[in-house]
Amino acid sequence: MPITTLSIPTPDGPADAFAAFPDRGGRQRHPGVLMYPDGFGIRPVLREMALELAGHGYYVLVPNLFYRHGPAPVIDLPGYIGEEARPAVFARLMPLIEAHTTERVLSDAEAYLTFLTTRPEVGAGPVAVTGYCIGGLLAMRTAAAHPGRVAAAASFHGPVAAGGPAGLRRLLSTLTARVHIGHAASDITPEALGELERALDAAGAGHTCEIYPGTVHGFTMADTDAFDPAGLQRHWDRLLPLLRRTLTGGRGRD
Repeated sequence: MPITTLSIPTPDGPADAFAAFPDRGGRQRHPGVLMYPDGFGIRPVLREMALELAGHGYYVLVPNLFYRHGPAPVIDLPGYIGEEARPAVFARLMPLIEAHTTERVLSDAEAYLTFLTTRPEVGAGPVAVTGYCIGGLLAMRTAAAHPGRVAAAASFHGPVAAGGPAGLRRLLSTLTARVHIGHAASDITPEALGELERALDAAGAGHTCEIYPGTVHGFTMADTDAFDPAGLQRHWDRLLPLLRRTLTGGRGRD
């Protein structure tokens, strides 16, 4: 399957990105998926995950969240992000995350969705959004801001519930996408999970929310010390059926 390097026009300049999609001679269009990286950004493990998803029949667009600060990789990353490397990495990463305001998130989401839905390889109809860590929160914000364009949203070890009940109600009030949220066991209490499910119920959004047993924040990322193979597999076991139901009418490949 090919990976293509892309440049997405935005009001603040071009955002570098890549796309992975099935190699079928350009004769077939595929459902579109916008995949938001975690805070560490675009790197080999994200390319591997995008290729895995593309292998199930999707066009997967992965943008550089922090393009305003330069092309990916915006900061130098070790090949393996372990406990010793984390302090130095986060010291450089947190200013970028703090500068990524809600206004920027929503402006970028509009640009990313417009680009994705006008690609010649992407079929007509709604798309899905998925994300990891901060990207999981961005996926939910994107889906809520574009209820007519996003049919499914998934967040994995994302800080979706960090704003408390009032923040959840604001975030989810316009949501129409079908949702799956997979939390790390270290990230959320059962009480906070209950608040999140009540907010989703109030929004009328079809959803599944669960705590993935024995996981810590970042469990999907194989290049970190948070990686949990069972958690990653559980993520695929939830994400693929969600996309199949919402984007292909049950005809896709799990």
